[in-house]
Amino acid sequence: MSKNLTSRAEDYSKWYNELVVKADLAENSAVRGCMVIKPYGFAIWEKMQAELDRMFKETGHQNAYFPLFVPKSLFEAEEKNAEGFAKECAVVTHYRLQNDPDNEGKLRVDPEARLEEELIVRPTSEAIIWNTYKGWIQSYRDLPILINQWANVVRWEMRTRLFLRTAEFLWQEGHTAHATKKEALVEAELMNNVYAEFAENFMAIPVIKGVKTESERFAGAEETYCIEALMQDGKALQAGTSHFLGQNFAKAFDVKFTNNEGKLDHVWATSWGVSTRLMGALIMTHSDDKGLVLPPNLAPFQVVIVPIYRNDEQLDTITEKANGIIKELKTLGVTCKFDSRTTHRPGAKFAQHELQGVPLRIAIGPKDLENQTVELARRDTLSKEIVSMSELSSTISSLLVVIQDELFNKALNFRDTHITEVDDFETFKDVLESKTGFISAHWDGTAETEQKIKELTKATIRCIPTDAETTDGVCVYSGKPSTKRVLFAKAY
Repeated sequence: MSKNLTSRAEDYSKWYNELVVKADLAENSAVRGCMVIKPYGFAIWEKMQAELDRMFKETGHQNAYFPLFVPKSLFEAEEKNAEGFAKECAVVTHYRLQNDPDNEGKLRVDPEARLEEELIVRPTSEAIIWNTYKGWIQSYRDLPILINQWANVVRWEMRTRLFLRTAEFLWQEGHTAHATKKEALVEAELMNNVYAEFAENFMAIPVIKGVKTESERFAGAEETYCIEALMQDGKALQAGTSHFLGQNFAKAFDVKFTNNEGKLDHVWATSWGVSTRLMGALIMTHSDDKGLVLPPNLAPFQVVIVPIYRNDEQLDTITEKANGIIKELKTLGVTCKFDSRTTHRPGAKFAQHELQGVPLRIAIGPKDLENQTVELARRDTLSKEIVSMSELSSTISSLLVVIQDELFNKALNFRDTHITEVDDFETFKDVLESKTGFISAHWDGTAETEQKIKELTKATIRCIPTDAETTDGVCVYSGKPSTKRVLFAKAY
């Protein structure tokens, strides 16, 4: 298969789809709308998982696991949540197949094996978890409950795209219970800050923290905190959300506790999550026409060594030197791979590792051994330099930090130069089509205006930024008074 990608300028969507497949990250499966995450793609997801899991545990959370299936009656208990996800639900109605008498060798659903109650394949787990929490919580002494779950969920999307929108995807979902409203609000904001820290420090993706408008909130939430990122094509991507659920789920499932004054009260709740959609964010923030560009903190291996040789004797000598380099780098916490495959020529190996975004590539040949040097290539800038073997480890350690920082700064510069303040609707439409990116504009606070702008431009309010200053102005569409700018964008 040719490794050449369609250029981003020619067709960004096609470039993205080709890159996901050709870089061996994922592919479409036999199940409509579902994907197979391949080992290289899953290795990146595992690094995300490990870092997030560490951060969650540092903030006092524990992992647990809850059922994939939710009885329909439980799913319906919180009305807003049920209505919000109803159109995306997959439903299990029967539990057995049998031979089809009208079609030999085929199976059909056994009509006698219909479930007494239909089961929803979880699109999110609030219902089953809050039904469980009812048995766990009696007193304020049982609170807070700080639980995270790593799981898969199913949302029957009609239009799918690998990582960005699939019928089944992997994620984590936190579900916490608190004695007071203040505690729950602090928790919801804390976890949004954790997501922002992870995105910026680990994924090298700058994000804007804010809250969603009422119409964009999670179904059943009283407030939704979010982080929004900007992709290279000028579209926004919601990279994480954290929801203050109030007492809605506690009331729906009758989860009460005796407070420290001896009175019964409903508990306060949050939920929060990020998913394999982050893989799409990673690809679209940093990658180029030659393939994937990975921040060192996320690369399955940060350095690859490619031997260049003519015979087995030369390969053996280079292998010995490479093993020494790998051992030394390992002591510095650097992950390294020696690509000693005899089935591929060096040029093919270079192309593959470039396509897969390995941050640093070392080439070693017989002359390098003589000179005690190596050729060191950076994936992000495609630059090369000759480095002394005696200085190689220290050079690599410092370069990995530089690459991580420079990828973030490059993305930050792109994001900041694509936030445009706009005060009238004609300019709004022009910027949206010609420049793209985030548009900072006044909004009158009504759902009607929000919906009308969406209908006319396909732009949505991505968030009301947390640090938005109060400034008097008029709504960009209606002309009515406004005191705060919000961020609009077309989005994934």
